[in-house]
Amino acid sequence: MVRIRVLVVDDHRIFAESLAAALAAEPDVDVSAAGSGPAALRCLERAAAEGRRFDVLLVDADLGAAPGAVPAQRESGSGPPPPAGSDGIALVAGVRVSHPGVRTVVLAERDDPRRAALALQAGASGWVAKDCSLSRLLAVIRGVLREETHLPPALLTGVLRELTAARKHRTDSERLVESLTPREHEVLRCMVAGLGRKDVAARLFLSPHTVRTHMQNVLGKLGVHSTLAAVALARRAGVRPADLAGDVVERSGQLA
Repeated sequence: MVRIRVLVVDDHRIFAESLAAALAAEPDVDVSAAGSGPAALRCLERAAAEGRRFDVLLVDADLGAAPGAVPAQRESGSGPPPPAGSDGIALVAGVRVSHPGVRTVVLAERDDPRRAALALQAGASGWVAKDCSLSRLLAVIRGVLREETHLPPALLTGVLRELTAARKHRTDSERLVESLTPREHEVLRCMVAGLGRKDVAARLFLSPHTVRTHMQNVLGKLGVHSTLAAVALARRAGVRPADLAGDVVERSGQLA
């Protein structure tokens, strides 16, 4: 019998233990639980090192949220992402990069088309209500292992609308970024990496005054009024941050 290894990630201990116990009653399911994103990542690393990789993660959408708090509605690409594993959707994104063979399913207390769309964009294979039946959850687990994507029918229209809108925003942002000169684009990548004017100047071998001019030109061409807005737009357009460890910038002349 092929066994399915499942990791439940939820900071509500009673729920996590109850769900893990219910799943463990299935003859073909092995299940573990973690109480936070960082703990889940450690479980994944340890299992991979021991040759016991997990197949599916069941992740609480509100992982890490204060009791009773309404989760922040963070637009995809709008500003710096949360640290890897610090909330449910961030954990999904981190797992997609570090453990691409693991399928993730988000468990949610309420239907939310916008957050469901963000979860799919982050790499989730499904969005399921926490109060769904065990048989439904097992069907989803087995379905995502067959490369299926699972959403509640009531969410389909809203999620498609959100994904279409996100694609339009990305296309508009890409068009604006394409108007930048190569130097302005490099300055923007430094901004996305979180560098200030002096650090950008040192990295690109330019004077702070010249960097200031480039930054003003970037803001003007992107049609925004702040560095934060420029970074959000750049992220929507898929602009990569400058690789501070690996990129080498050649000096093309004297300080301007």
